[in-house]
Amino acid sequence: MQLWPGRSDEQWERAQEEMIATGAGDGLPIVPPTADRVERMLGAHAGHADAVICQLAPLFAPVTWRDLAINAVMAGCKPEYLGFVAAAVEGLADGDFNLVGISTTTGSAATLVIVNGPGAIRIGMNPQANALGPGNRANATIGRAVRLVLQNVGGAKPGEIDMATLGQPAKYSFCLAENESASPWDPLHVERGFARTDDVVTVVGTSGIVEVVDSCSRSVGELAQTFAQSMLIAGTVGGAGLLGGGEPLVVLPPEQANFLHQAGCSKAQFKQAIWERAALPLESLSTSVREHLAGRASGVPGVDPGAPLRVAQRAEDIMIVVAGGVGIKAAYIPTWGGSTRASSRKLS
Repeated sequence: MQLWPGRSDEQWERAQEEMIATGAGDGLPIVPPTADRVERMLGAHAGHADAVICQLAPLFAPVTWRDLAINAVMAGCKPEYLGFVAAAVEGLADGDFNLVGISTTTGSAATLVIVNGPGAIRIGMNPQANALGPGNRANATIGRAVRLVLQNVGGAKPGEIDMATLGQPAKYSFCLAENESASPWDPLHVERGFARTDDVVTVVGTSGIVEVVDSCSRSVGELAQTFAQSMLIAGTVGGAGLLGGGEPLVVLPPEQANFLHQAGCSKAQFKQAIWERAALPLESLSTSVREHLAGRASGVPGVDPGAPLRVAQRAEDIMIVVAGGVGIKAAYIPTWGGSTRASSRKLS
């Protein structure tokens, strides 16, 4: 390591203290949102900077392009990232996403941003090695900007409205691009009804991340069994007889996706294979938890209080995204158990 040859900036250091004091920061150093920086961030949107994009829970406050630009500057974004931040925030405002619950829960819910389309590569996002880790400005700052908007405009301030008992590092930033060029399957946004050439942002309400490592399985069924067993986590028990909120996400490295493809397995077939195996018998739970679930299920149409808990109502509710580099390290990302549905928005 070498010292940076420039001089320290007293104004920058003062800005850090002031922004933290106002509660606008996230604990990490921020880029001061000066007028010139915000104007550069707005770019083509400067002419309608005060136009309202959506109303954002939990305060249902109006979000303008200027609001997005201020928080994107603070997060360290480049101007070309702003449209992706906007699409993510629009997705969060979807009623089915249940941002009120995610923003106010005592659980560790975090919002994951998944980017699809040619724009992800154009702005320099990393869909390959360490896709969910450090080292890439676009991945890190887009996710951070979305979180800052939730806090500073939506009102989800830690310890005030965001009442997470523990929280998790994903609440700083949680963002990746799908590795579409290395995947043998249709990417997530095509599955969700968009054109392959569309730039689309999908937001997911998540409750954590579990690494899944299987270097031994030699068949589709064996690999599905490993994923299914990795998803049977009693601590994610949600409602309606489910583990989690019902749209669990599997992030597969290209090596495993291509192994499945070469075995003649489609993405839909792998979802089905996981779903069939991912059922947690009630006997695996404590007596008190079983009694609690039975009480909630009692009288609910279509719910068998004695049935095993599943990770989703239907196999097609499982989401699969291909991302990462060389190796067989995958991830299971449970859905937050308080009822939420993923939401996708095309960049305008």
